[in-house]
Amino acid sequence: MKLTVIVSDFERERYWQKSSMREGRYDERRQLVVYPDCPGQTFRGFGGAFTEAAGWSWLRLNQEDQEAFLACCFGADGLRYTMGRVHMNSCDFSLSSYACADCEADLEAGLFSLERDERYLIPFIQAAQRVAGRPIGLLLSPWSPPAFMKSNRDMNRGGMLLPAFWGKWAACIARFAAEYRAAGCGVRMVSVQNEPAATQLWESCRYTGEAEGRFAAEYLRPALDKAGLRDVGILVWDHNKERLYRRACETMAAAGDGSAIAGFAFHWYAGDHFAALPLVRGRWPDKELWFTEGCVEYSRFREASGPEKARGYAHDIIGNLENGANASLDWNLLLDEKGGPNHAGNYCEAPVMLRGGSFVKNPTYYAIGHFSRYICPGAVRLNHSVYDSRLECVAFRNPDGGRVAVILNRALEKRTIWVTEDGETGATVSIAPGQLMTLCWE
Repeated sequence: MKLTVIVSDFERERYWQKSSMREGRYDERRQLVVYPDCPGQTFRGFGGAFTEAAGWSWLRLNQEDQEAFLACCFGADGLRYTMGRVHMNSCDFSLSSYACADCEADLEAGLFSLERDERYLIPFIQAAQRVAGRPIGLLLSPWSPPAFMKSNRDMNRGGMLLPAFWGKWAACIARFAAEYRAAGCGVRMVSVQNEPAATQLWESCRYTGEAEGRFAAEYLRPALDKAGLRDVGILVWDHNKERLYRRACETMAAAGDGSAIAGFAFHWYAGDHFAALPLVRGRWPDKELWFTEGCVEYSRFREASGPEKARGYAHDIIGNLENGANASLDWNLLLDEKGGPNHAGNYCEAPVMLRGGSFVKNPTYYAIGHFSRYICPGAVRLNHSVYDSRLECVAFRNPDGGRVAVILNRALEKRTIWVTEDGETGATVSIAPGQLMTLCWE
């Protein structure tokens, strides 16, 4: 067994370099055993969010750096992203609040504006697809309907979608998806609402579990079908993991036979709660689980070092994938020097940020690359066991048959690992404390 080993110190691209490891000696006490005949979920891909803030930041770069940024995220020598998330109407990471229509009369007159999308988002996505050489699978998520559709008459500060506008807002979501498709953008999923249990100072809208299930089944699914988008799936929840299972129960109970719902989306802002994922998968095995948002919040990670933030990303990605996630989407692809622009002042860090007229890659960028460069769309997770729980690990079989395992050493000491599939043959590697390592073999 010969391993290709990729390591990272989170500060430079040393992990791109590869070296072959010779076969090691059997060690019954220090094994990582991968079980190729015990498969888990099929993985769809990695990506990040095409926000207006990201598009605005990208346009600040000169043409050469624009291409370099796209290559570092979507190119063969970069993160190899194949997916993305897009906000419908504005979100906090927009230059200001805006909507597809300002009043009911606009909709009645057929007025529907994607002017801001056409300026900052669609060209950005089209350029990313050109560099990737393939369509980027998009998830479209609303932060708020237009203000006139809501109980508080405000896109911000929560409120609820008024029942009188359920049908019209579903038609608007379908039109968003259709317009993006017409522009050559590969829409794959829509979610009903970003963070439907949150009242934020910025764009937000609240749904109960019952309302979300009914809206998805009785209004949004028919609207998508009517628009010729039968292949576009619907994700629900799109919020933190700690309430994922209970919310899934409420939503599915209100969604008829449940066929309108393709899966459940979740974020990381309330902590790990990885055990919630197999609870949902066990009850609804035909539904997908998508991680759709996480970032380095300044309020939460202000004292953390760059490598600590990167290890936090790796810990969360491993936990999500090991417990059944089918996709992994980071938040903003690119932000400015402050961590914006953000019209609500809700700044954060992105894996790539502007600096001095160009851009820099933060340590979280390299952490993501340990996964996104080597775990391909269509990969199947392989179950495993490891001798030390502080060695956090996830393994996959790619469509070409190649194996990938990503390991994070959370121990305070170096660990030596004998990697094996059959218990008889294998190879030995050593991983330093705090190190993230990717292993590839055939």
